[in-house]
This record gives sequence, structure tokens and C-alpha cells, in this order.
Amino acid sequence: MPPTVYATWVPSPGHRYGDHPESPARLSALADLPQAHDGTIWLEAPLAPLDAITRAHHPNYVAYLQQVVRHGPAVIDYAPTYVTPTSFEDARRAAGGTLAVLDAVLRAPHARGFAWVRPPGHHATRTQAMGFCLFNNVAIAAHEALARGIEPIAIIDFDAHHGNGTQHIFLHDERVGFASTHQEDIYPGTGDFDDAEHARGRILNVPLPAGTDDEGYRQVYARVFEPWLARWRPALILVSAGFDAHWRDPLTQLGLSAQGFAQLARFLVQWANAWAQGRIVFVLEGGYDPQALAAAGRAVWAVLHDAPIPPDPIGPPPFAGPDVQDRIHYARRLHQLG
Repeated sequence: MPPTVYATWVPSPGHRYGDHPESPARLSALADLPQAHDGTIWLEAPLAPLDAITRAHHPNYVAYLQQVVRHGPAVIDYAPTYVTPTSFEDARRAAGGTLAVLDAVLRAPHARGFAWVRPPGHHATRTQAMGFCLFNNVAIAAHEALARGIEPIAIIDFDAHHGNGTQHIFLHDERVGFASTHQEDIYPGTGDFDDAEHARGRILNVPLPAGTDDEGYRQVYARVFEPWLARWRPALILVSAGFDAHWRDPLTQLGLSAQGFAQLARFLVQWANAWAQGRIVFVLEGGYDPQALAAAGRAVWAVLHDAPIPPDPIGPPPFAGPDVQDRIHYARRLHQLG
């Protein structure tokens, strides 16, 4: 029997700024996705309630964002993060779509979900918009699950940039574990192995060198993330699904292919089945080459449906990835993973 997959689609066409890479073109490249597989239940994306948003964000920040969009289009962060007159409502709808998928997954046995939403969220801290992100969709979903008594929660972030906002929001929350792979020495400059030293064993960062490829990621997931999750034993897995680790992304220099993203998704679904009663929700973050995002997104989408992976029109990177054994050994030792 094919799995039940809940999803929502929030392209936010009014949230655009010149030739900025975080644009509606990202989801336009995936326009055929809603017809790709049977077994998907598509959900409406309501505006997230403000009280759900303020679990993750300070009310003063929410009020600021509501005001500043009136002066849009405008840049509000050096990344540059921008707003337009529709951005506050767009960000609320992205969070609301994520909450709708979460609610459906929590109500159904062994269900999976993907919130195809923008603007993204994982850089947004409790008090600040950052890195193209306004509201932290994954953090808002995690707080909603916690309010329903679902714990512990594991958040896995495979975006090429460190999810500093998510880490910041849950820095002192013992109910939430956070694990991230990301390219070292790029924006936002956080996510070193020794970040969050007081939360060692709960917050796990593996910065990777430029060019890290499918095999490098496979080894990190198998030898670092799997034993970490086996110890954490989450009741729910949330995934910050950034596709800018693709080798063709213009903003980063990592080496994943569409097949590599499918491999990560297989790991994550397997772990959700093992420890979280199958409950897993992916939430779109980055990915700024529309064709690469489409290829990788379709591959992950197929994994969620237990379907064959479609042919990759782009293929593997034209370079060999670096050895990451030293990163793996250090992370395992630092977090006492055997």
C-alpha cells in the first residue's frame, strides 16, 4: 500500500524583488509536481495564527515585520532579505501551510508530508529576519508539535547554509534536537562543530568542505546522524529541506546531485519509520538554480511516495568530492557517538 503524503503549495507570487534569487521561479520550476504521484493529499494553506508564530518569534519582531512591509519593496537585512507589501501575509501563509501539513501528519498513522512553501525560514531567529527568511516555518511547526505533547523532536537541516535561526530558537530547549550539514565558511558564518557547546549531544553541526558529494553525505548520515537519532529516538522528524547543496547551485559550492538528495530522503524516511511512527515533515528552504531544485525536489518527492526516482536531467557533478573522514571522526568523538 503506498504511503499517504500530505502537502501544501505556497508560491507567494507577490513576494519578489527584482532579480533576487529567492523568487517565485523556484516553485514555478516544480509546477508539474502536484500531478506527479497518486497518494498525495493536497491541503489549503491558511494564514498561521499569530499566537502560533509568537511561540517561535518575539511579538515585537512580528509587529515590526507587519509594519515594515508597508514600506516595501525594501531590503531589511544585508543578506539581502527583502519584503514587499504582501510579504507579511505570504510568510504567515508559508507558516500556515507548514502547520496544516504537520496537523495532517500527526492525525494519520505513518503519514509523511512536504510543505512546498516560500519565503523560507531557517535563518530567521526569534527576533530577526535573516538570509531571505522572515518566519521560521520549521521552528513554528516544532513549537506546535510540542504544544500537543509530541516530544522529543528532531530537526534535520540539509540546506547548504547553516540553520542558525532554528538553532537559536531551540538553543536552550531540551525537547528539541537539531542536526545540520552545511558548507563551511559561508553565510551566515555559524555552525562550527563547537557551536552550542552547552548543548553538545543535542545540537549537532557537521560543516562540510566545498565539493562534498553524494558519497560524502552518505557517510555523514550513516555514521553520524544515524547513531545520533538512535540515541535521541524522536517522536517526530522535521526536515529543513534546502536544495542549494546541489552542485549547480549558484550561491554555494557543494556537490550533491538529485540522486544524492534522494539518498538523504531515504535515510530520513527510514529513521522516521524506525523511531517516529513514520511521522516526518519536509519544509522547503533554499535552492536557487530552478532546474537543479526541480530535479532534486522531484527525486525527494518520489522517495516520499515510495516511487521510482525519475531520471536526473542534470547528472552528477563534474568533479570528485573531498574526503570527509576527519569530519566524521571528529563529530562522532565530540558527541560520543561510539
